[in-house]
Amino acid sequence: MLELNIKDETSRLRAVVLGTAINNGPTPSIDAAYDPKSLEHILAGTYPLEEDMVNEMEAFNRVFVKYGVVVYRQKMIENYNQIFVRDIGFVIDDVFIKSNILPDREHELDAIQYILEQINPSKVIRPPEEVHIEGGDVMLWKDHIFIGTYKGSDYADYITARTNHYGVQFIKDLFPNKIVKEFDLVKSKIEARDNALHLDCCFQPVGKNKGIIYKRGFREEADYRFLLDLFGEENLFHITRKEMYHMNSNVFSIDTNVVVSEKKFTRLNKWLRTNGFVVEEIPYAQIAKQEGLLRCSTLPLIRD
Repeated sequence: MLELNIKDETSRLRAVVLGTAINNGPTPSIDAAYDPKSLEHILAGTYPLEEDMVNEMEAFNRVFVKYGVVVYRQKMIENYNQIFVRDIGFVIDDVFIKSNILPDREHELDAIQYILEQINPSKVIRPPEEVHIEGGDVMLWKDHIFIGTYKGSDYADYITARTNHYGVQFIKDLFPNKIVKEFDLVKSKIEARDNALHLDCCFQPVGKNKGIIYKRGFREEADYRFLLDLFGEENLFHITRKEMYHMNSNVFSIDTNVVVSEKKFTRLNKWLRTNGFVVEEIPYAQIAKQEGLLRCSTLPLIRD
């Protein structure tokens, strides 16, 4: 039996699901693009090649092996993108919550069924149909659960709006002892530089008291101020619009002092090292072209 335990984003990682780029399928059609960044690269003829993405994910896997982390991979679905495993589910405490994802991605849950079968069935939950929530929008921080959402009346028109108000309420009901704080995110269907696809595209905690943040990713100034007050301005690394586009806030913590980061994130990596972090730099710029990075391609199961 797998004894799940996830209470924050940064404690020592013991077990994780890592996505896979093997048999990733052809470059999607324009109509099939899930986000504006993928669309941009499809149109420009610069969409990432499977070989390059496989190499990047294997570099990530080697870091996990180095730190003795147990790594699970999905069963392969032919000609199918299975990189962003964070979208399909997430763990809070000892509960695995399946996401109600875009309907044509339902196969991705089937591909981790062998893992779910190792978990106590009473600890695996599928929310009601009206509940939309994806793992990239859910972050645990001490007694808080942070949830990214979109409150615009045009929610249904946005393929980039992934977590709705029903999703926020579902988590509030499921974890009444936690402080659930929602953040209204900026969305765009056409400009990736102005689209926070998930909360981890504009914010993420690192270490014990620090975080990476993009101010303009929040529709409400008050939401940004909340994080500023909670963490303290001196503990937050503010990224630029360009750095947000390249996914600088989407790094991944293996421990409170170990962060896996993209090797080109020069400014961020320097700040992390200055603040005492061990930075494991890997190439991940090809995968970033699909508006997802390191956190997006992981689904942590057990942390100390």
